[in-house]
Amino acid sequence: MPETPERLAERLASESQKTLEFFRALSPEQWDCVVYSQGPLWTVHHLLAHFVSAEQALKLLIEDVYAGGAGAPEDFDIDGFNAGEVAEMVRRTPQELLQEFELSRRACVALVRQMQAADLEKSGRHPFLGWVALEDMIKMLYRHHQIHLRDLRRLLKPEPGELPG
Repeated sequence: MPETPERLAERLASESQKTLEFFRALSPEQWDCVVYSQGPLWTVHHLLAHFVSAEQALKLLIEDVYAGGAGAPEDFDIDGFNAGEVAEMVRRTPQELLQEFELSRRACVALVRQMQAADLEKSGRHPFLGWVALEDMIKMLYRHHQIHLRDLRRLLKPEPGELPG
């Protein structure tokens, strides 16, 4: 079944709630757990900063392609962008980041809801996926988080007999 803007918007909204619920349930100690240690070290706090940064940047990218633009430049350095953005955003508290994420996601949902089905076929350059349809860029907004949350859940899942956190 082909995707519609409304279905994509609903998926973005529902995945946003799952993400917010997950992060809001963390203990204060869990925010300092290391999630990724290859490249720049990222804790749970860093990962949330990455979610906010990616959400805001991808919204701009989607707006550009929606308006007929080409998307990300060919030479866009996604790793450099992520490192710089996260280093800046991690200065904010988790509560501030959660609020920013919620507002950013609402803006993305509103943007997708104003689209027509034909708009989903417009294409442009995504910094990770390459040249893809707008539909795929929108799906990446929530799939990106699902991938990272899967890693995070594995990290925070206690071994049998061990207490969580």
